[in-house]
Amino acid sequence: MGIVEKIKEIEEEMARTQKNKATEYHLGLLKAKLARYRAQLLEPTSKSSGAGTGFDVQKSGDARVALIGFPSVGKSTLLSKCTHTQSESAAYEFTTLTAIPGVLEYQGARIQLLDLPGIVEGASEGRGRGRQVVATAKTADLILIMLDATKSEEQRRLLEIELDAVGIRLNKKRPDVVFKRKTTGGITINKTVPLTKTDEKTIRTILASYKLHNCDVMIREDITTDEFIDVLIGTRKYIPCLYVYNKIDAISLEQMDKLAREDHTVVISCELGLNLDYLIERIWEELDLVKVYTKKRGAHPDLDDPICLRKGATIENVCNGIHRSLAANFRYALVWGKSSKFNPHAQKVGLNHHVLDEDVVSIFTK
Repeated sequence: MGIVEKIKEIEEEMARTQKNKATEYHLGLLKAKLARYRAQLLEPTSKSSGAGTGFDVQKSGDARVALIGFPSVGKSTLLSKCTHTQSESAAYEFTTLTAIPGVLEYQGARIQLLDLPGIVEGASEGRGRGRQVVATAKTADLILIMLDATKSEEQRRLLEIELDAVGIRLNKKRPDVVFKRKTTGGITINKTVPLTKTDEKTIRTILASYKLHNCDVMIREDITTDEFIDVLIGTRKYIPCLYVYNKIDAISLEQMDKLAREDHTVVISCELGLNLDYLIERIWEELDLVKVYTKKRGAHPDLDDPICLRKGATIENVCNGIHRSLAANFRYALVWGKSSKFNPHAQKVGLNHHVLDEDVVSIFTK
């Protein structure tokens, strides 16, 4: 029996099993087994098969945004409209057969927009190059799920299932759980909050199914069984996501208004160029980038070419953003802006100082 058949068998058994207190441990074991088989499906252990061909697209710019959706929802048209890249678009499905990168320039930042081929149902099991598509999506800083406003909500649910199956968690935060292996001493479980969605017995059962008999577990939030399995596996990606409904020119105003009011949702029309400016604004907000301006001694700050960094970046990241050798010869830096203690005056700081948006930094070397 192959892995795909085993996964289907477990899913069927989970669908048959009633959810109550008595079946909680059994369902926990099934979920752990399912997660293990899915991990095997994504990373085959057999060395006999040749290396698969992925989409070898070099990560460039300050952030990467991946466009995911079923065929013919307007991904290529959006890429062509927002960037200077021409991606082939036509009225038939599967026009795009490989990953096509484009660069979106906004507020001095260069954002890489990646047009991925349309995925089909069963993509997480490798159908229709689906495995390569979702593997590339894992490297993105933001996922744009393109949906057809004229079709049912089922398309959104199917895409979420496919991405969930490969370990991509959309618009979720990493569970606040610390897990450490040790050589002896058995299992120690400490929790700072009461667990209402799972219990200690289920957690111990899952640890035993993964052959983990000596470890420390510290739980700081009310987690579910699935979230605990995610922490154990440790390869899950927590990526922000925007649901983009295209073709709004083909639906009624009432329908469009209903869609636009949903969380993490933007409605657009690529064909007529409607609401594209707002979509780019939302992409910028979701990426949550920090812009830092540099300043030479005795000169005005360079406000035309900012360095864009992730939120929580330090002076060391600023140094690496300018040149790799800068951090090794670093003496001190002067910072003006929100992160300076003496704002509006400069503060003398070291490599570990956290910078905030629109700070001005002057770096002094040895």
